Amino acid sequence: MESRISGTTQLIGIIATPIRHSISPKMHNAAFSKLGLDYAYLAFDIEQSQLEDSVKGLKAIGARGFNVSMPYKTAIIEYLDELSPTAKLCQAVNTVVNENGKLVGHITDGSGLIRSLQDEGYDIRGKKVTVIGCGGAGKAIQIQAALDGVSELSIFNRSAERGQQVVDLINKHTNCKATFYHLNDELALKEQLADSYLLINATSIGMAELEGQSFISDSSVLHPGLIVCDIIYNPRKTKLLQQAEEAGCKVMNGVGMIIYQGAEAFKLWTGEEMPIDYIKDVLDLK
Repeated sequence: MESRISGTTQLIGIIATPIRHSISPKMHNAAFSKLGLDYAYLAFDIEQSQLEDSVKGLKAIGARGFNVSMPYKTAIIEYLDELSPTAKLCQAVNTVVNENGKLVGHITDGSGLIRSLQDEGYDIRGKKVTVIGCGGAGKAIQIQAALDGVSELSIFNRSAERGQQVVDLINKHTNCKATFYHLNDELALKEQLADSYLLINATSIGMAELEGQSFISDSSVLHPGLIVCDIIYNPRKTKLLQQAEEAGCKVMNGVGMIIYQGAEAFKLWTGEEMPIDYIKDVLDLK
């Protein structure tokens, strides 16, 4: 196959660890090729100690931008020049655009997940949603859900301080009622899931070294009619989703979210709409 790389090709990438599982390079490079755009997307496995130098390096070589994944969505902020309004509210970034030497951070995780839910026919407006995890993606999802009309959010997290900060932010800036619970509070989880429309896992429990694990120890807390979404997309079916299927729940993984958050990032970098249907075919998602 003829290479698209030339002396004018602009670099876009993703920084995270681990990163070998990422479908972002395949997705974006397929979209660039389909639309005839002169960009190339690469994955960079970056350790915490390398984060600052990596950002400076990407800026120095004139990279058009890059995605940021776990565990750097919050840590990346101090190395950027500016944040979009939503990223500033979320204090998390998953997309960086190099605007003439100025690195601007954006967050597309929340809107990406909402669009993937809509794609499956799920409407969260006026509903109660339970979310596990307040990391960069979790916080973005919670804030976007609140902004998009969720009536009630039950937020579970290991760190009480971080969880309460997100709850206070949502209660102050949106019309959604948010409440914090500790992740180890199994009784609270059971009570909150009883009348929830949707459960979202926004943690890394179930992937990489945590593959095969779940924060659900008693599957009886899951009930038919509950929608269970795990933002992890590798493996496609986590332990949580297996438990949910066995309990009669509707399930979805993070593949749709990664496509739609990627589509928003794609437009920020290129000004073009990502060919969503084509990408679903490329990734064998139809």
